[in-house]
Amino acid sequence: MSVLTSPRGKAEVVHCRRTEAQDIYCIKNLIRKFTQKLFGRLNVIYLLEKANLAVTLCNDKEEIMAQATFVDYPNWNVSHQDSWVSVFQELDSEIPCTPLNTLFLHLFVAVDEYSIGCCKEIIRTVFKAVPELHFIFLIVPSYMSLGSTLITVFEQVGSIPNLTYDKDFAVHICHRHNHYPQLHIRNARVEDHDDLMPIFLRHDTLLKETYGEYFLAELVEAQDEENHAVVCEVEGVAVGFMSVCSRVNMQLLHECFDLGPFHGLCIPHPDDVLQPPEELSIKGSQDAELGTSNLSSLKIVEEPREPVSPGALEGIQARIIEEATAEGLSAVHSESTSEMEDIENLSQRSTMGDTNGSVSCLSLASVSLSEQTSDFRPIYKGASAAFCIQLFCIEEKYEARSLDFMNFVFSLFPEKNFCTISVPHLTPEFALIQNFVKIVPFNNCTLEQDLYVFHRAGLLKSINIRLATSLDTPGVENLVSTLMLNKSILEDLKQYSKARRHHDGTPMKAFVAEVAEQIVGIAVIRDEMDVEYIRSHYNIEDFIYFSHHQREEHGHLYHFALNPVFRHYTKFFLKEILRLGYKSCLYYPVYPQIREGKFQSSYAHSLTSALHYLVPVRPRRQIVYPLEKLGINAPSKAVSKDPLNYALNHTNRKLTLEPKITVNAKIVVVGASSVGISFLETLVFCSHLKFSNLTLISTHGLPGKNLLGTEQRKFLASDHCFHDKDYALMSLCSWVNVVVGRMTAIDRAAKHVVLSKKEIVPYDHLILCTGQQYQVPCPTGADISQHVTNREIPNSRKQRYTDKVPCNHFTLNDEEDCCKALSWIRDNSIIAEGNVIVYGNTIDTYTTVETLLNIGVRGSYIHLVRPPPTSTVTCINNYSVESAVEDALSTAGVTIYRDALLAQWNDGQYPDPIHSACFTAPTKPFRLTCAMFFSFCEKNVDYETFKALNDACLVYDGRLVIDTKFHTNDIAIRAAGSLTKFSNKYYSNEWTHSSFSSKEIGFQLAAAMLSLFDPTLEPVTEPPADLDQLIPMYKGAKIQGGILPGSYHYLHIAKPAIPIPLEVQMAQSNFGLEIVTGNAKDGTYFRIHINQYKMVETITCLSKEPFPASNYICLFGQHEQLLNNLCARYEDKLIPDLYSYFTEPWCMALFHDRFIDLRKELRRILTSKEEEDLPSIEQLAWQIEAEEINLNEKPRKYLKRVFQETIYKSLVEKSILDYLHYNHYHLPMYARPGTI
Repeated sequence: MSVLTSPRGKAEVVHCRRTEAQDIYCIKNLIRKFTQKLFGRLNVIYLLEKANLAVTLCNDKEEIMAQATFVDYPNWNVSHQDSWVSVFQELDSEIPCTPLNTLFLHLFVAVDEYSIGCCKEIIRTVFKAVPELHFIFLIVPSYMSLGSTLITVFEQVGSIPNLTYDKDFAVHICHRHNHYPQLHIRNARVEDHDDLMPIFLRHDTLLKETYGEYFLAELVEAQDEENHAVVCEVEGVAVGFMSVCSRVNMQLLHECFDLGPFHGLCIPHPDDVLQPPEELSIKGSQDAELGTSNLSSLKIVEEPREPVSPGALEGIQARIIEEATAEGLSAVHSESTSEMEDIENLSQRSTMGDTNGSVSCLSLASVSLSEQTSDFRPIYKGASAAFCIQLFCIEEKYEARSLDFMNFVFSLFPEKNFCTISVPHLTPEFALIQNFVKIVPFNNCTLEQDLYVFHRAGLLKSINIRLATSLDTPGVENLVSTLMLNKSILEDLKQYSKARRHHDGTPMKAFVAEVAEQIVGIAVIRDEMDVEYIRSHYNIEDFIYFSHHQREEHGHLYHFALNPVFRHYTKFFLKEILRLGYKSCLYYPVYPQIREGKFQSSYAHSLTSALHYLVPVRPRRQIVYPLEKLGINAPSKAVSKDPLNYALNHTNRKLTLEPKITVNAKIVVVGASSVGISFLETLVFCSHLKFSNLTLISTHGLPGKNLLGTEQRKFLASDHCFHDKDYALMSLCSWVNVVVGRMTAIDRAAKHVVLSKKEIVPYDHLILCTGQQYQVPCPTGADISQHVTNREIPNSRKQRYTDKVPCNHFTLNDEEDCCKALSWIRDNSIIAEGNVIVYGNTIDTYTTVETLLNIGVRGSYIHLVRPPPTSTVTCINNYSVESAVEDALSTAGVTIYRDALLAQWNDGQYPDPIHSACFTAPTKPFRLTCAMFFSFCEKNVDYETFKALNDACLVYDGRLVIDTKFHTNDIAIRAAGSLTKFSNKYYSNEWTHSSFSSKEIGFQLAAAMLSLFDPTLEPVTEPPADLDQLIPMYKGAKIQGGILPGSYHYLHIAKPAIPIPLEVQMAQSNFGLEIVTGNAKDGTYFRIHINQYKMVETITCLSKEPFPASNYICLFGQHEQLLNNLCARYEDKLIPDLYSYFTEPWCMALFHDRFIDLRKELRRILTSKEEEDLPSIEQLAWQIEAEEINLNEKPRKYLKRVFQETIYKSLVEKSILDYLHYNHYHLPMYARPGTI
């Protein structure tokens, strides 16, 4: 913060921030006639959309004092945006302006009284925010003076003509050195001690406590050829310190980090071993040949096949390419169907027989590497080419200039080409290391430090981005020669040089990055042709105002490769692509993949540094349209076509100079449950944060592999939190390291998780979301020959089965288990013969029986055995639905046994495999032959998980005990989901996370943790002690659904509640109203429960035909009047069928993903005071309730009259019409003014 003083002596405390959309109104109010003469008549919204940097200056009351907008090309049309460099270099040859170091001021407004101070503060802030920036140009008509404000920071350097009409414009310049100059770097002296010690002590006193009060002076005195100390100074005062050393523990670095792209930080040596032995690389070479072919509609990963050895070090120009491998980000498209079939054949699971090509992405690099090859470590014999930074500190005011140290320290070690620094991974990324390359650690690395590397060539500022030419082909070949799919880049480059268009006619452009006359980067873009699809299926409008971007300004990033030495120029490369390509937006899709391997790493989706400079875009929930009913009023095919299912990443002009906050904390999530996935999803889609150390430990990796393929019926019921397509749209694999394994222990002291094969995964924050699973039932051991009944059997439900699990016994907990069961059925002829026993009381027993019937198992071979219930509430809790399902089971020939307890397998003999199962019952025991046994007994915490928690001394009381903030008794370990229960101190044992929506629980868990990492969030205030005794109540719907016997499609949506039998609920006085149409047995059943407040509280559907479940979920929590006066219409017998009722055009807006935003906007209007002399509608309602107003009419009638007679009616109508207009591509069925 700074203090500005006006000429009259008034002071204002001000701060700068990025300009936001809500600033536009105030900016317009600050525009004067002089401003328009200086900058032209501007559309402020349009300007902010196309600006690279927009800065707003506010006072401590958040009132806007000034605003400035900067763009990377000139205004007033004095040159084309892609060719201004030559024009301005001719203007003054002594000003070395380049696209890297130059911006143009397109607008400046300020409060008159503080305008000079505001201008200087904004200019200083901009130079601080963009370290590479050295010049800011201002172009105004030559007949205009700058005025008293801008002239204080700008000076004229010449004039240039306008391209359109005959008029000259004056060019003014602002230099960095006048506002935020580069720092002077020199060798440290002992007398610098007094200046530097206060800076060190502000950060940490550990060094002083460890090495004494004068450790810094001793360090300076100890300088020699291997150790140097340097300082930066401002006006003779040392404000920063760096200690460097040429002794580096290379052996440790080679053991812990993948330094292949930098040749191990060593000088090349003839005896270097850079490749695995030939016999271990045969498989890799074969697959590499496959990888060079073009693949239709695939996103392909390119990883280096081998590190590149540097050649002779004869100057920086010859070293740039040779010392580092380029990384590739590539998308390959062709019409080669035969190659597509090869990939499909490679990715299919033979047991499933799935030939629909559902897998649209495959990591060839990851598939090709065998276990032995992936464990290979290069051996470097050459001398070290690196020095390290041992100690670094700088005053916060000058931190943005930290890179100024690097030129000087490299000069101290002329034979070294790399600078390294290691920092604890919990250290926030400070300005210096943001220019370094973070090195990927090996999987077995347990160091608590992150390693960063900077190459000497990275100091070069002569990087030039330009359109590629055919002469660049040799340089590009050299750059991408180590990439597995280099041919695709070269073919697209050739196609661009030949036709400037792709084979399908799409315009394309190729760009190269050039340093010292060598190619160090290549990018290929094409025009984005699916603009309407992107707008309608992704929340791209979180980042841009769509209407201000022309269709041709949307670009699709197809290839991106950049030498890692220059990775810190990635954003500049992207910015130049936008400028030179006349684009305002770039999109990069990542298609889903299946990975059959032990580790699903972040490399699986072409994760170069470029992807981390893009932002992931949230997918939008889509309306399921009744297209036939809508007819010509249906959305366009570009909107309603089948989804392409890819994760979208994006950047635009506004984001090119906006930094991300990197979070290096090791966040480890155990369990790929809906809670865990929701937690990860929330973190990943925080666009201003970059979580670099997210890890998921899961038994089968990430869900969403679609293993059952075209099988419509699933063995397990769904909670509708996530579907396979949702995982494809998120592409968590791009951001999360996935470790396939099972947690067996937690070492809280060492802060690491131990997996089943003794692998160790360290953590800073451990998130336990393992949930509960179906367990193998433990037979009671009763001998049914003694005619034992259930009453004579002791309660054995808590006993754990410890013997070998029979090979034909299945507990289904996820899709992998279901896939194995289906394979077993098909491989062992279960369909044709053999009894199948389904044992349990949950809804999954019904869905499993229906799946068995659907794949061909005869009903007479299926035995549904139900153990005695543990609750008075059944799994469906609706007699009409249960009766229809029971009849369907009877019709199919399925035998049902009730209140039966498992007594023995194979009459007490060896149970593997199971040939028979014995059960006791309330009356007569019975014995069933068995070819396959499905167990759906009550879920519980897996024993290995329990043992790991118990051995770690985490408080466990039937479930893992947590508080209201998800904490266990270890502050570093949080837990959520059905694994947990609230502490007894809350006296709410009936309520657990199982009572709520798993997706909402995961979101709230992430929200609770974001306060630790996100500096933009307000500090969390501790609640009062009395409120801390209340558990949080979440409001999201609890959903279950699936296909039940009789081919009934079932969906149940309800508010979170303690389970109560439906009959008991309906008998309560405040139950509300039940609306039912159709008949359950006919498959036309639709039930809606409206509570006493006229809100939709429960929805139950049972239908023979598929229905749009995602649409019906949107009805939960809506007022019945929003549903077109549902209650009144039902009472008037105008609704014979709710299924048909909710396909009528009027209700499509209810299903729209932004309808909730409309509701919030309308509520804001009614709760805000829109007229000075009139209270808000909400205030009127309160006054009526408090009897402060004497009414001669009914309150509802009075409020309605006030609403219609005042401004509120017009405001509400305008808001609704704006909503329909803005979302017309989704909602064309609504007539708007001017339609007719």
